[in-house]
Amino acid sequence: MIKKIRRALISVSDKTGVVDFAHGLHHRGIEILSTGGTAKELASNGIPVVEVADVTGFPEIMGGRVKTLHPKIHGGILGRRDTDSQVMVDHDIVAIDLVVVNLYPFQQTVAKPGCTLEQAIENIDIGGPAMIRAAAKNHHDVVIITEPEDYQVLLAELTAQDGSSLPTRLALATKAFAHTAQYDAAIARYLTSQNQARTESTGFDSSISLQFEKQQDLRYGENPHQSAAFYREPGLVSQTIAYATQIQGKELSFNNIADADAALECVKQFSGVACVIVKHANPCGVAIADSIEQAYELAYRTDPVSAFGGIIAFNVPLNAATSQLIVDRQFAEVIVAPSVEPAALAILSTKPNIRVLECGEPGASVNAAKDYRRINGGLLIQDSDVKVINEVDLKAVTRVEPSVTQLRDMLFAWKVVKYVKSNAIVFCHDGATIGVGAGQMSRVYSAKIAAIKAQDAGLEVKGSVVASDAFFPFRDTVDQAAEMGVSAIIQPGGSMRDNEAIEAADEHGIAMVFTGIRHFRH
Repeated sequence: MIKKIRRALISVSDKTGVVDFAHGLHHRGIEILSTGGTAKELASNGIPVVEVADVTGFPEIMGGRVKTLHPKIHGGILGRRDTDSQVMVDHDIVAIDLVVVNLYPFQQTVAKPGCTLEQAIENIDIGGPAMIRAAAKNHHDVVIITEPEDYQVLLAELTAQDGSSLPTRLALATKAFAHTAQYDAAIARYLTSQNQARTESTGFDSSISLQFEKQQDLRYGENPHQSAAFYREPGLVSQTIAYATQIQGKELSFNNIADADAALECVKQFSGVACVIVKHANPCGVAIADSIEQAYELAYRTDPVSAFGGIIAFNVPLNAATSQLIVDRQFAEVIVAPSVEPAALAILSTKPNIRVLECGEPGASVNAAKDYRRINGGLLIQDSDVKVINEVDLKAVTRVEPSVTQLRDMLFAWKVVKYVKSNAIVFCHDGATIGVGAGQMSRVYSAKIAAIKAQDAGLEVKGSVVASDAFFPFRDTVDQAAEMGVSAIIQPGGSMRDNEAIEAADEHGIAMVFTGIRHFRH
């Protein structure tokens, strides 16, 4: 059903493209109503505008808080052109056929450093959502536009058929309801965080509303028979895969995105120059060094077999020398770095299928530190595992105390094991992984796998330190580590049999420290 547009109401915070759009409407003989800054913007560009106050007969009041909340506006939007036509005549209400509204920039406001609660509250739009919802509800007769990207869609349709089609109006209405839902969810999240800060509550509400923006459809999910899409959380978040920029390569897959996220989040833990190589969500090589080339070399040597087809992440700009090493040595699915030097990109372009992402430098995140995991029929929510352990947090529990070098390797290993699937065992030496054992039902077997990987890579386990993501329920892992020549162990502690593990370490002359926390990763 084609509906002719005779009158439009335009009131936008984001004025991108609105002048050209309004010119297009005006040239088609459409009357334009507007308010405040939008009316001034249009008028200054030679577009005839009728002020909303002239329609309502009531001025904007309370600093602009009240301007469109009036029966002559909402009646014009909500009025059903058949059922309510006589009511509209009786009350001198003119029909509004197109509503163009986007909302006060609440999310951008609260993302600014130093934003106060009062400033946030003032940027909660009231009239805008009311008009959007009214127009979307009455989409049988009214067009609602909330995004500048849809201006040309409507103008093209008006050019083609001198009106709007019902499928277009329904699609725009659907988008509009999602827009207001996302807006309300952002406000709820912010106010919840403010309330938690004041009341010291647990941070988990009785109900939640989550909103994510679709970025793209994916070829498939984890497997070809599964459909998939990629969404991201609204609000710019620096140094995340969700907001990274792809500068080269094929389209990212479902598994690429998941693995790249694991690699980037791991490499961000290190203050020195670091490289992390991930395969199937587990780090298979991690190293810190004086240069990016050295960090990559050390990470790669941990497990060259698993590194094939892996994800490589750096925490410093990628240079040409390291790019050449990668291109000459291995096939990589994705490379992630804060930035990529032009000479490095020129080298990587010789392998056009490699996906290259720039994630930007570290910065403030506006998103709450919550981790969500879907189960069938429900959702698990927890605080993100952001706990950082420093040397002062470690408790030496054996007769032999760790050396300065061992402590440095212990803290390095502890950062790595946090990102390895449980049960996790990681061998490290001189700021680099030696062997990684992941995802086994038995911690002993994780240790065996880590040792086998080290042996296959020609690396020496003797003298290394070992990190365990959870405590040892028995002494067997300590005994096994001693057989391998491990010199020090870092683990959470907390087992009923901690004394047995400590005794075993003492028997073998191994230094052991407890962290007091664990890092299960399922």
